[in-house]
Amino acid sequence: MAQRSRPTITKRQREQARVAKQKDKAARRAEKARRPEDRSAPGGVDPDIADIKPGPQPMADWQIEGDE
Repeated sequence: MAQRSRPTITKRQREQARVAKQKDKAARRAEKARRPEDRSAPGGVDPDIADIKPGPQPMADWQIEGDE
């Protein structure tokens, strides 16, 4: 019967790197869960959509010039 060879050094290094990466990911997830980020703007209003009103929007200047 053939004997199983011992794992090579590179395989062990790969496994250790994989485990270290998993631990880093777990730590990042735990940090994110502990400190939820407030993604809203400081005033509570997103500046990108602050001037938008529900419903039809007024025509842009270039659209008005084309109709005349």
